[in-house]
Amino acid sequence: MIYVVVIVIAIALVGYFANPRSPITLQSPKVTQSAPKSDTLFIFDPNTVSYEELVMLGFDKRTAVGIVKYRTAGKVFGIAEELALCYGVTDSMYARLRPYIKIGEKYATRSMARNLDSVRQKSRPARFAPRPFEPFKIDTVGVEYLRLIGFSTRQAEALIEYRNRGGGIFSMNELRDCYAVSEEMADSLSHFVVLSVRDPLAGLIEINSADSATLRKVRGIGAKTVVAVMQYRSLLGGFYRKEQLSELKCVTEENFLRICEQIYCDSCKISKIDINFAPASDFEHHPYMTRHSVNAILEQRELKGGWRSIEEMTDDDIFGKEQAEAIAPYLLFGTTPQSFD
Repeated sequence: MIYVVVIVIAIALVGYFANPRSPITLQSPKVTQSAPKSDTLFIFDPNTVSYEELVMLGFDKRTAVGIVKYRTAGKVFGIAEELALCYGVTDSMYARLRPYIKIGEKYATRSMARNLDSVRQKSRPARFAPRPFEPFKIDTVGVEYLRLIGFSTRQAEALIEYRNRGGGIFSMNELRDCYAVSEEMADSLSHFVVLSVRDPLAGLIEINSADSATLRKVRGIGAKTVVAVMQYRSLLGGFYRKEQLSELKCVTEENFLRICEQIYCDSCKISKIDINFAPASDFEHHPYMTRHSVNAILEQRELKGGWRSIEEMTDDDIFGKEQAEAIAPYLLFGTTPQSFD
């Protein structure tokens, strides 16, 4: 029995070593790597760029397909900003691509005609009657008119917001600076846009009505100068020209030139003296009056009753020529004494 068991074990060992198991080989799992996304920038027209080129520009596949379908449906990109309205186009992507967008002339023309027809069809004749393409004031037209000449609603609203924020559009360069206006659109409108005229006094401070806080906003007028300006203004009765500020000792020549660029004078705001009837206290402390002038006015007014003009007062030796030119804006000759008749 023992021999039988030994023989069986021996046969098993011989079979095992005659047919060894194949070694187990470990294979690394396959790693699928997506091709790196292309991001090549080049000049392109969104009306003609291909799907492949859109992907190269950095658009994801879904957005690229959407743009192609948009064109297939007969839509046209009339201005570059319309690309920013497409689904999937972020503000940062549009800002990066904007310098490379070039709208073909025929597409810009088609877009204007398409928008014109669209507005005509949707408008009510009683309220939105179609108008020809004619000169128009850019600072007064509304969304409806801007759509009529080729803007989308969103672009028209953006232009109006830009216009209102700046107080108006005063040059074609300012119009071109608005992100909603492409170069092509600005070129097509350049012969029709009527620009506003900028108020030369806009942003300047009126020196006769400004309070101390407002005067401090003027570069070159400090705390001490503010007091001096207001005191001198009170003595004069107001400034009739801004050059009078140079008469103040605290205003240096350098500061005077700087101040003049920021202010203006409304001469209608100055106080005038009725030289024929005003009491001596109204004019004896005026900076342009001398003791000789005050005494001469009081003496001669008693004798002749008054004067009709500054020239007459000069003839009576009350004022010298330079003094007369300085004081004339502050004198009133509107009331004629009876003794003149």
